[in-house]
Parts: sequence; C-alpha cells; structure tokens
Amino acid sequence: MLKVKLLRYTPDGEKLVASAAKLCYSPVGIDEIEESLDEEKVESFLSLLMDLNHESPIEHISFTFGIEGVSRTLTHQLVRHRIASFSQQSQRYVKLEQFEYIIPPNISSNKSAKELFIKAMEDDQKYYNEITEILFQEHYNKYINQGFSEKESKNKAEKESIEDARYIFPNACETKIVITMNARSLLNFFNLRCCNRAQWEIRSLATSMLKEVRKVYPILFKNAGPRCVNGPCPEGKMSCGKMVEVRERFRTSE
Repeated sequence: MLKVKLLRYTPDGEKLVASAAKLCYSPVGIDEIEESLDEEKVESFLSLLMDLNHESPIEHISFTFGIEGVSRTLTHQLVRHRIASFSQQSQRYVKLEQFEYIIPPNISSNKSAKELFIKAMEDDQKYYNEITEILFQEHYNKYINQGFSEKESKNKAEKESIEDARYIFPNACETKIVITMNARSLLNFFNLRCCNRAQWEIRSLATSMLKEVRKVYPILFKNAGPRCVNGPCPEGKMSCGKMVEVRERFRTSE
C-alpha cells in the first residue's frame, strides 16, 4: 500500500520565498526586507507571486519525502525528474527473502488475471531463491579456495549471488525511496504527474505528495496540480475530456 510521508521541509519557507522575490525589486537589503514582512504581508505577496507564475524564487526551498509501497515501474518514471535527489532501496545489497509486489487495479479486479499475476510473482520468488543458492555455493567455494575466511566467503558470495539473481525480479517489485525536490521542481512534477493521462500509480503518488505539501505551505501550492487547473488542457486530442471535474477536485482538495 502506498505510503507517503513528508520527512523534512525548509522551515519558514513561505517567508523565505517572499523575501527572495522582494529582493529582486528592492533597493534595501535582506534584513530590512525580512523585518518588514509580517504574516499577513507574506500571505498577500506570496499569493500574488503564485498567481503571476513567478517561480524562480521558490527554488530556494525544498521538501524531502519518504515513499513506500510503490513499484519499480513507478520509480523508473520518478527518476526521470532530474532536478531532484533520490535514495532507493538496493536490490544489489538487500536480499529479498520474500519480495512484496504491486498489483495494478485492472488486474486486481479481474479474477483470472489476478491469479496468473500472483502465480508469476510466486514463481519469480522461487526462481530468485534457487538462483541465489546456486550462485552462492559457487562463489562461496571459490573464495574458500582462495583462502578467505568462512565469514568473508559468505559475505562476498551472498553479495555476488543476489546482485545477479535480482535480474529476475519484475517491475511490480515493491520498493522504497527517499526523494528531495525544490518547490519549483515539485510544481512541474505535479503539472505532469497529477494529470489523468499520467500512469495510475505515479498519479496517485503525486496527488498524495501534493496533499502533504499543501498542509504545510497552502499558499505556495494553491495553484498546484495538472496544467488544466490553471489553463487549457495541453494534451490536445489526447485530453481526458474531464477538465471541469479535474479543476474542481484539485482546487477543493486539501
């Protein structure tokens, strides 16, 4: 099951963004700008800033998420967002004695498809275990013959066996990842991945992430969501045709 937690974020971020933006047009220094900004002025100025789509100042603040219960299919898409930092659970160093997997809704709702899918996952685990054991014995014997201790031989053999056996794992394999993005990158991420045309799993992730950041900085992300929330749908003939419904959902969501 998808789990999204906002681990860290830049403190007092909305005031920081407002200060940075005001500096661009102010003859005075940072200290004077910050002293003049009370909560009401920050909210008013930041709201105007976001409505004008003046996004460069929001790069000064960042957000770090802990994400679990997602598939490798999702993270292959996620890491395409280049202005971000990623730390993902390794299949090379972590032996998956019983890997978890993500079942797409359309497969889960179809009894025959679900049975085949689960069987394929169980077979993958079985073959992973068997291949790991075969390779482990081969590598273990090699290192023992080279004069390594039993402990060293076991450690080396296990690492080498699982780094090759992992190739059998499917894209459905569950993984965990920590991601950090600045606010501008996040807005772009929401533009693309909250869209109905985004793949269902990453769309669910993006929507959950948006809910988390809106809790801490509602003004900054008041216009966030797919591009059609604030303008025409950019998908042309590929549009989902549900722009009114999408606008209502994202403008009223937390």
